[in-house]
Amino acid sequence: MTEIQLFLWIGLAAFLVLILGIGIYSGKKTKSVRDFAIGGGQLGPVVLGLSFTGTYLSAAAFLGYPGWSYEYGYSNLWLFLAIMGGGPIGVLMVAKRARKINTTQQSLSLPDWLGDYYSSDFLRIATSIILLFNIFYIAAQFVAGARIFEYLLEIPYGNALMTTTIIVIIYVYVGGAIADVYTDAIQVILMAVTGLLVFVSGIVLFWEGGLSETFSAITAKLTAQDSDLGRVFHPESDYFYSLPAVIGALLIQWAFASAPHLFNKVLGVKDERDLGKMIFVYVVTKLCCLAVFFGGFYSRAHLGDQVVMSDLALVEYMVRVFPAVIAALMIVVILAAAMSTTDGLFVSISTVFANDIFLKALVRRGILKMSKRRAEKTALLVSRVATVGAGILACLLVLNPPRYMADIQWLGISGIAAGTLGPILYAVYGKKKAHARAAEFSMVIGLTSYLVLYFGGIEKSAMAAGAWATLIGIGLMIVLANTLKVPKKVQQHAEKAIKAK
Repeated sequence: MTEIQLFLWIGLAAFLVLILGIGIYSGKKTKSVRDFAIGGGQLGPVVLGLSFTGTYLSAAAFLGYPGWSYEYGYSNLWLFLAIMGGGPIGVLMVAKRARKINTTQQSLSLPDWLGDYYSSDFLRIATSIILLFNIFYIAAQFVAGARIFEYLLEIPYGNALMTTTIIVIIYVYVGGAIADVYTDAIQVILMAVTGLLVFVSGIVLFWEGGLSETFSAITAKLTAQDSDLGRVFHPESDYFYSLPAVIGALLIQWAFASAPHLFNKVLGVKDERDLGKMIFVYVVTKLCCLAVFFGGFYSRAHLGDQVVMSDLALVEYMVRVFPAVIAALMIVVILAAAMSTTDGLFVSISTVFANDIFLKALVRRGILKMSKRRAEKTALLVSRVATVGAGILACLLVLNPPRYMADIQWLGISGIAAGTLGPILYAVYGKKKAHARAAEFSMVIGLTSYLVLYFGGIEKSAMAAGAWATLIGIGLMIVLANTLKVPKKVQQHAEKAIKAK
């Protein structure tokens, strides 16, 4: 066993004991599906802001995106700008208004929120089905964990994948949203520190007497290997090969800020007046975390094209540059990044089955008859069974791992954004109540457009395909909302929600 393997095992053991301990503690506080979904709606702004960052930034930020920096050079800075610009704008546009509406609706998830707002069980069920795209996102996080176990601990990929899956399922099964939020808060602090350490390490490693001279030296090392690495657009990149593709990436990052597992965080804040603090914490910590992008540039400049695979470029850089104990700790942080997103996704998906389908569709409509107390207990059980099912399906999807883990992640994110953002934006900004059919058509056409654009080969970037489809869904929503007349009973029922904006 090498020195770094020893430290990595110690770090992993300590990390697992910590998160499982929080999971068990949180499990004792999880008495209802509301606790499991949004922590009872009683969470503070700092903790939620940290959790929002951790959930937003996944393992892709520490493996996949630095891998793109390694593979495609400076063109990947477009992604840095898109995440830093598009994400906060999206949160600012939606968070406060959505949370304010929810003071009346008391919804637990995005399908619940849309179904309640538009009084449409079709939207509730359709959104729930669309959220299954998140299984691709979960699968990408499993790949990240498995790759690290495989590369550094020499565990076969299949066994490493199963280990990662089991750890996450047990953790979320026990604690739900309460465990999710508090472990995310701890993990994202470590992620932010790691991002800053990586950024500073390259400056120290390549120091040439000044910052300008140092980054000029890094650029020279990159372009000496491949002139395209220094270009604004990289011709071989699937995401940043042209200005339209970059605009698409910016738009989808804006849309991603309303993703269901992030939307749950907004619903979980205790007081809507705390949203500003939550967003501030989110932006600052995200900036620190994203400094890790530069690790991909440093890895290419320092190691050349000899890295085993692009997704491991940052890991190899850490192993070569940092002392073993520091490198091991930072790699544990990368696993934490995978965990911080995966648990939030699991909570989002399990809430769909427990609350949106079981409680709101089956029990409320009388299809299943039982007392309120029994329904709550059964819903909590359903949420936990759904966690296991989603984990197994995500694991099966990546038994044969993708070339780039971030690719499979964006397959899911783009599909969800295309189907849901039209109804979300109109709900928070519309001046009058829209007919439920407008939201339903927007959802169906938006998602269909994405499937045709991407899987039909019209647009090779999943981000751009999702962006164009999202715009189609938004445009259709606006047109139909101003064309279809709303029944008087529905209009009267909606007045409270409209006044709450």
